[in-house]
Amino acid sequence: MIEDELRAAFARHEKLTPPTGPVRAAIDQSVTRRRRRRRRVRLAGTALAMVAVALVGFTVVAPRPPEPGHLATLPAPVPGGPLNLLLLGLDQVDASRRADTILLVHVPADRDRLYLVSIPRDMLVPTPDGTSTGKLNATFSEPAASGDLGAGYRATRQAVTRLTGVRIDAGAVLTYAATRKLTDEVGGVPLCLPAPVRSVHTHRRFPAGCQRLDGAQAVDLLRQRYGLRDAVLDRERNATRYAAGLLRQVRERGTLTDPVQLSRLITSLGPAVTVDTGDTPLPALLSVVARTAAAEPIALGLPVRYEEWTERGFEPDPTRAPGFLDALRADRLAGWVAAHPEEVTPMGQR
Repeated sequence: MIEDELRAAFARHEKLTPPTGPVRAAIDQSVTRRRRRRRRVRLAGTALAMVAVALVGFTVVAPRPPEPGHLATLPAPVPGGPLNLLLLGLDQVDASRRADTILLVHVPADRDRLYLVSIPRDMLVPTPDGTSTGKLNATFSEPAASGDLGAGYRATRQAVTRLTGVRIDAGAVLTYAATRKLTDEVGGVPLCLPAPVRSVHTHRRFPAGCQRLDGAQAVDLLRQRYGLRDAVLDRERNATRYAAGLLRQVRERGTLTDPVQLSRLITSLGPAVTVDTGDTPLPALLSVVARTAAAEPIALGLPVRYEEWTERGFEPDPTRAPGFLDALRADRLAGWVAAHPEEVTPMGQR
């Protein structure tokens, strides 16, 4: 009797149960949307890696992935103000890794051209706890010791922001490993040296004048500082020369505007290559870089002086640096360069 009553009750309530088909369909659609969104994020990070690599030419790891909602909204609004991209080049790949190349790429609001501002790796900056002073490249080491390059990037980004007073809109962490591959992929990078360089690692000789570097040569040259007149400062100047040459090469090949070339190059760099897009949507960054890259970039160095004391590092030159930093913050570098042409790193003739 009880069993019959239970069966009858279940039969009455079964009619009130909503059909499961629509519910299952909704779940399937939600899963599909999430998968597509994850794929868009991965591909977007890889595409922007190409932009960063086109500016400097190293491998990229993203500390701050873009928001999926930004990537799904097309067309993206193009930012109208200036942008600042921070690119960090790593020589070491073990626990002692430091940011040996620090390049601030300034994109002015008028999109006239890019300004490649090198900052000495031995710049003296306050330590994160504010109790002492250390070198700028060391700000990367401790946070990244566990392998989290994003943590190292964020620490160095904060130090650069405090040093310059400019907002960092996007950035990347890069290693020399991909320089070799990328340089070969684009057919070599043109570069002009004002003086000969001899490698202390391979004994290769780079003559003064213009030349085209393959991947192995590019990595070798970018590592050199011993034997150069201004040591690490000359190495940074050569890094900006390489950056300008790489940008010129991809521009002349039409890589940034050719989807086939861009896709092929992105694929060769691998699916793990991503960058920090900050708050700027990926399509907007691609649009800005492609437009600004049409003109030759101007390479500059943060005006510094060397301090011969315990830390043996650089500090901003009290005479020249304030005006430079004011111009950078106010997006008036064009006027500052016109008034101080001696501060521009010569690129040479092709």
